[in-house]
Parts: sequence; C-alpha cells; structure tokens
Amino acid sequence: MSHSTYSKLWGEAHEELSSLLTQELPVEPLRPERDRVVFFQRLATLYVRYVQIFRQLEEAYDQIVQPQKRRLIREVLDGAMGRVLELKNEMVEKEFSEYHYMDDVIQDLKLTPEDLEIPIPRYFISERSKVLRDRSKMLSNMLDLMGVVEKPKPDGARTLSVEEAIRIIQVTERARQGRLRAKFMREIQRDQERQRKSEDRDLGASTMDQAAVCIQKVWKGFLQRKRTKQEREEEMIFLGMAMDQNLPQFCPAASIAEATDTCRRTKQEEHEEDYQKSLISITNSLRELEGPSMTETMKDQIRQWFIECHDATGSFPDYPEEEDGGSSAIFADKTPEQLMEELAAKEEEEANKKPKGKEEAKDKVKKEKAKGGEEEEEPGLKMLPSAFLSELQKAQKTFTDVWQNRDESKNFNQRHEAELIKEEKRKEIEAEIRLQVDELMRQELANWKLAVGRDKGGKAKAAAKKKKASKSGKKKKKDKDLTADRTTESLCQELVEQGLLKPAENVKLQDYIGDYSYLGTTLRQTDIEPMPSLSDVRQVIALYAVLPLGSQVVHEKAPLVKAVLLVGPSGVGKKMLVHAICHETGANLFDISPLNLVGKYPGKSGLQMMLHLVFKVARLMQPSVVWIGDAEKMFYKKVPKEEKELDPKRLKKDLPKILKSIKGEDRVLIVGTTNNPLSADLKSLCKLYTKVILIPRPDYASRYIMWKQLIQRNGGVVTSALDLSSLAKISDGYTQGQMVRVVRGILTERRIQQLDKRPLVSAEFVAHLARTDPVFQDEEEALKAWYAKTPLGRKRVKAASGKDEEEAPAKGGKDTKKGKK
Repeated sequence: MSHSTYSKLWGEAHEELSSLLTQELPVEPLRPERDRVVFFQRLATLYVRYVQIFRQLEEAYDQIVQPQKRRLIREVLDGAMGRVLELKNEMVEKEFSEYHYMDDVIQDLKLTPEDLEIPIPRYFISERSKVLRDRSKMLSNMLDLMGVVEKPKPDGARTLSVEEAIRIIQVTERARQGRLRAKFMREIQRDQERQRKSEDRDLGASTMDQAAVCIQKVWKGFLQRKRTKQEREEEMIFLGMAMDQNLPQFCPAASIAEATDTCRRTKQEEHEEDYQKSLISITNSLRELEGPSMTETMKDQIRQWFIECHDATGSFPDYPEEEDGGSSAIFADKTPEQLMEELAAKEEEEANKKPKGKEEAKDKVKKEKAKGGEEEEEPGLKMLPSAFLSELQKAQKTFTDVWQNRDESKNFNQRHEAELIKEEKRKEIEAEIRLQVDELMRQELANWKLAVGRDKGGKAKAAAKKKKASKSGKKKKKDKDLTADRTTESLCQELVEQGLLKPAENVKLQDYIGDYSYLGTTLRQTDIEPMPSLSDVRQVIALYAVLPLGSQVVHEKAPLVKAVLLVGPSGVGKKMLVHAICHETGANLFDISPLNLVGKYPGKSGLQMMLHLVFKVARLMQPSVVWIGDAEKMFYKKVPKEEKELDPKRLKKDLPKILKSIKGEDRVLIVGTTNNPLSADLKSLCKLYTKVILIPRPDYASRYIMWKQLIQRNGGVVTSALDLSSLAKISDGYTQGQMVRVVRGILTERRIQQLDKRPLVSAEFVAHLARTDPVFQDEEEALKAWYAKTPLGRKRVKAASGKDEEEAPAKGGKDTKKGKK
C-alpha cells in the first residue's frame, strides 16, 4: 500500500481516539453508575474500541516511513496499549473473571471475533534486533564452549556382556531364518499363480460374458460415485463451505505485498539515519547562529526586570531558584509586583511549614472525611483514574495542530521536516542557554546589591536552602551487591553453565492455535461459568505478559503484574506459552524450577547468591522471564517421601521477598506452570502469583482448527476423504500435546509419499488416539473447583450467587458509622 493509505489509517485511528477522549474526559464528570451490568457494558465498549485503535496504530507504525510521524504514532500506540490494559484490569475487578464474553458489543460495532485479537507490536523485536543477535550469539558461544568442555573422550570399543552377545546372535539367527522362510513362500506363490493361469485358458464363452458384466458393474459404480462426489464438492463450494481447488493456491499479489512491506521497513532505517544526522547538524547550526542573540536577549530582559522591580519596590528582588524555574518564572506574563508577592509567599510557606504541619494534617483529614461523607450520598461505580489519558490527549492535540492538515505534496519520499526539528531544538537550546544565563545573572545581581549596599543575609539564606536540599537524600538504604566486582558476561556464563539461563525456543504466540468461545455469553446468561477457550488464553497472555514486557512505558504506568501462574493438565501448552512470551518480546529465559535447582548452590548462602545472580542479570538484560516449572512443589502441603532429598520448598521464603523488590521500571516477569495445584497450599501459592490463568482442554472449534493445521504443517494434505468434524468430535478430552504426537506418529515419510494414491482418513487417527489416555472430565472439574477457591474465583462465586450485592450496603453502613465517630 502507498504512503497515503497508511496516513489515512493513522488519521482514522485519531478520529476514533478523539471521540473516545471526548467520552472519557467530559467537561462535567460522569455520575456514578449503580447498575453493574450497564457499567461493565460501558467498559467493554471502551475496551473493544481501544483495541481497534491499537490494531490500526500498530499497522501504521510498522509501515509509515516518516521518522517524525513514527515518533508521535509510537507515543499514541504506547498510550493505547496502556489504556487497553487499564480497562482490562477494571473489567476483571468488576466482573471478577479473567475472561470476558462481549458478543453483544461485537455485534453493535459490526466486528468479528478476529477483530478482538490482541496484536503483538512488531517493534518489540525489530527495534532491538541488533541487541538480540548479539545476545543469542553470546549464549550460543557459551553453550558451544560448555559442549567442548563437557564432551567425554571415547574410551575405545565398548565390551559386551555374555547376555548381550547371546541376544545379538539370537536376533541375527532369527532374521536369517525369516529371510529363508520368505524366499520359500515366494516360490510357492509363484507356482500357484502358474497353475491358476493354465486353468483359466480352458474356460468357455459363458464365463467370458460373466466377466464382462462384472467389469461393467464395477466401472459404472465407479463413474456414478465419482459424479456424486464431484456434485457434492460443487455444492459445498457454492455454499462457501469449501475452497475451489482449481483456484491458484499461491497468490502473486500476496508475495508482492510482502516484498513491499519489507522494502518499507528498509526505507524506515534509511530515513531514521538521515533524521539522526539532521538532528545533530540543525542543532549545531542553531546554537551557532541563534545562540548568541538568545543569550543577549535574555540578559537584557532580566536586567530590565531588575530595574523595574527596584523602581516598583525600592529594592532588588531575589533571583528565582532553579527549582522554581529560574529566569523562566520572570518571562511569564506577570508584573514585577506579582512576582515579588509570589516569591515572598513561598518563603513564608517554607518558614511556617514545621510548626503548622500537624494542624494542617488534621485539617486535611477532617476535610477528607467531610468529602467522604458527601461522596457516600451518591453511591455507584466509577472509572478508575488513568495514567495514559492525559498523554493520549496531548498526543491527539499534537496530531491536530501539526499533522492533520499539513500539506505534504512536496514530501513525496516522506523524509523528515526540517522546520519541525528547528522548532523542537530551538526550545532545547533556549533551556540550555537559560541555565548558563541564570548563573551569570545571579552573580551580576549580587554585584548590584553590593554596589547599592542592600546585600544583608542574602547569601546566608541561599546557603541555608542548599543545606536543606543536601539533607533530603541521606536516608536511603541500598541492597548489598554480592557480585559488584563481576561483569555481566561472567554472571551470564555462570548461569548458563549451571543451566539456569536457557535459550528460548522459536515459537510465536499465534502458533498457540485456538478458536473463539462462541457459547460463553449464552452459558453465563444461564448462570453456568464456561471454561475459557484457547483463544481467550492467548489474549490474556498477550495482555498480562507480552505487552508489558515489550514496552517500558506500558510496564511503568499500567497495572503492574509481577507473577503469573499457568494452571492446566499436562499437554495443554503451558511451557510453549512461556517460550512464546520470550520469543515475542525478546526476553531472556531463566529456569529456577525446583527440579532444575537440585544439587546447585547448596545452603542458605548459596540460595541467596543464586537468586541474586538470576534477578541481577534479569534486570540488567531486561526484559526477562523467570520460569518456575512444577510451581506446586515449592508450596507442597506435605512433601512426598521420594522428593524430600530434592528439597523442593527451598525457594518458599526467599522468592516472595525478591518479588517485592520488583518495581515498575524492572521488566521482569515470574511465570509458574503447574498441572497439579491441588497438592499445594492455596494461600501461599496465590500470595506469590497475583494472576492465575486456568488453561482447559481444547474445545470442539479449537480441535477442528488444530487437526487441520497440524496435518498441513507436518506434510499432510486435508482432502474430502478426511472428515475433520468427526475427528474433532471423537478427540474430545485429548490435549494439544497428544494431538501433535498422534499426527507425527501417522505422518511418517513413507505415509506422506503414499498420500497421492491413498489420502488420509479419520480411521487412521482413531487407532493412535485409542492408545493414549485423554484428560477425563473429573480431572478438569477438579481443576475448576480448585480455581473457584482462589481469591478471584471466590469473588466470582459470590457475585454469581448475589452475595456481594447484599454485603455492599452492610460494608457501607459500617464505614458511615466509623466516619461519624
């Protein structure tokens, strides 16, 4: 597509954003909503609309080549991502569920379930490609070095025991006898065929007629079956339920579009380099040409201010401190008298802060209580404050003022705009010069005061202020760095050698195949809590793990998620999701599973050193994912006898302390996986993992898509002979891992070669499925019952039974009584 197409897409996103900002930031604040259903409907509508803006901006940012536009789009893109996460957090708090079903909202906005898919911004990887290449090279070199060191030297030919030698001789002798027996059987079959042919020569004319009729029957039956099959296929194509095989599978337009996208990304890099060079050259030229005149103008204005203040008040003013804005406070639209009054008022406030602090605090508490009483008069649900709306509003204003009506007819190649760079850099240079001018003019003002003889106590005050500022930063404790004298590379090498830092597999989140839950809304309307679909799981992982880890801005301001627990039967793809998170964000993978720590870093000091190493490297090389497989072992109710020597609970005390130290600027996520959470202490487990995601067995729609894609990916061909609907139905209860193993077991090299003559049929899969045990309904119900005991699950159960509505007024009554006291 062309530059204008993506610019139009960007403009449409801003139009939608403008209407949303008008709705979310009205002139008069919205009244609280008493009906929870209506409030959730409002949240869901905002969420879906912001997701659409997010999708449009992600596409525009990936393809627009103009560097200044890209910077503004990036701001809005991060803001839209953050707002989506905020709305998701509010929806979870109001509906008490990680999964939401918004069929009515989708219908009202004329969207499809695919439009709700959370896109993974491509800049997560593309803008860090060089760093990721260097890191993967470093890891591969360390692993190669380990392989060279650990590779055992060959000790010569291995000696066989007597039993092994006898077994080899027996196998060889049986094979020899089998070959001889097969040879004799072939000769016997040849003799029988010769005899049969000699007997057929003696048959009469009647037998020949019977043979002809038989051949005619078979041939006519074959023709009729072929004709019927062809008519059925034509009918399915006409109804839109099958693709026409005569259409070309390879689309030249798609390959051309892909090549164009790649070309645009190359142009992005070229234009960015050109933009960076222009920034330096324009800044230097502005500093040389306009810098001296800016300096003289500022000095003249400040001197004029000195004189005006002296004429108006009879004394020279105190120069504003850097904290108050320096000379920028002078250039505000204020008279000398107003400025002197403001400075005097600030000094009085600072002098009266200590004695009146307690009284003011009491007054504030009283006022807050009074306000609280007023707010209680109008109960209801309100939107939580947002950290992204102000930035989105600012970016929207920039788009409207600068880009919306800008004439770019002469900028066909979409290079940078030099005038915009000058406007931006002129402000920066002015700020730099102002700092230098402030230092000079402070000294000049002091000289003027000395000359006039009115310099009593001025310096002492300034010194006192400086002393106060110096005392403020003393009481700060820093954690002791146990490896302060070591480089990051040496720490990485140690973690790789110990098997704690591992390369992530090349798996995308879209490879986690699953379809939308089409019955979710219907089941909830009948008070039945539906099991989430794999599409829901994929979206929740994208929201809680991928987006915050990929963007520093989003991670710092959005609701912070430090730890996620993935719960589900073995084979549902928990480990695959961990690797997908790492691949989509370029994150490092640290494995501190209990079984992986056996025999490593023994003792309490060793454990502290191990955790220090892992989380120090995770912060230095962020984003990072710390994976804990078999997370239930850390919180066992009772450790099994066979695992007591492994000490699976050694991280139980220290890991929660480390978790508290993770802050918004640390893009580190702890991901636990478990298939047996019932054996763990629920309270301790949920205290560490703030988000618990239940992963179910695949439903019918997901299995249908999965069978089709797994067969095609493993070299198979899906034809009309293979009834995918029946196959999806009979494979109910089987997990993704079991389905993958079945497909790989059937589609061997020999079977793939036979596909032209003998296409795949459902019966081939039944035999392989019968050999494996599915996940039975009892196991899934046990996991569902366990999830209902988690904090969020308990809230959901209360909400479904209507208890929360009864408890709310009771709590409100208690609060009002406390307020009265």
